[in-house]
Amino acid sequence: MSKVTHEVETLVAPILEEQDLELVDIEFVKEGRDWFLRVFIDTPGGGIDIEQCAAVSEQLSVRLDEADPIPQNYFLEVSSPGAERPLKKEQDMERAVGQYVHIRTYEPIDGRKEFEGYLLSYGDEGAEIEMKVKTRKVKVLIPKDKIAFARLAIDFSA
Repeated sequence: MSKVTHEVETLVAPILEEQDLELVDIEFVKEGRDWFLRVFIDTPGGGIDIEQCAAVSEQLSVRLDEADPIPQNYFLEVSSPGAERPLKKEQDMERAVGQYVHIRTYEPIDGRKEFEGYLLSYGDEGAEIEMKVKTRKVKVLIPKDKIAFARLAIDFSA
């Protein structure tokens, strides 16, 4: 986590706690000549609305102006993580059990680094998913320490 995203997390946490919202992710990225600070939020059950995003944006903007943790000009965006929300924390993975997910690994497991299927379980050993390989369903256990990135995905085959 960069210094900027860490400082922004500290500033936004009390705002989100007060409104019973959760932080999904923070990005601070340069696109072309412009910098963007993106804060992705959601309700604990999912389904944040635009009014909630606007309220957090207004309050966070005031706190960012006061603390001034970012020296360059940037655009602030507060939004929903979308249908393919990243799964960054343990509790995100636990809540995703039963849902369709996409997992990328640091190194190949059985010759592949990308897995997409239904998350059957998540625990100390890792994530077990059921995925389709050609016409058959296969269960794969992905150890926690091998997971580079995970997100919800959309099952277009259903």
